[in-house]
Amino acid sequence: MAGFIAKQPNGLYCRFSTIVDAPTHYNMTFEDYINLIKERGYNHEAAVKEAKEVIEHHLKTFEEVIERFVPNNMSKEAFKEWLKIVGYKDKI
Repeated sequence: MAGFIAKQPNGLYCRFSTIVDAPTHYNMTFEDYINLIKERGYNHEAAVKEAKEVIEHHLKTFEEVIERFVPNNMSKEAFKEWLKIVGYKDKI
């Protein structure tokens, strides 16, 4: 998958696409993330295993989301609004 999962400031998860250099999914619970994986054709058991593996061993920091954002497919203004939605309080 051309992206990564990060934990948002509000405790939920987001998926950041390294193709569009912007978040594609956000405010996901663990169950939401499992469902996202199932959309790629995994059965439930395999999706749970994949989700646990990613969360336990490959979870990125939210700072990486901020650092890797490029305003090509999402404007800077939209990204700043999105940051508020996911609980980010610091200035950019």
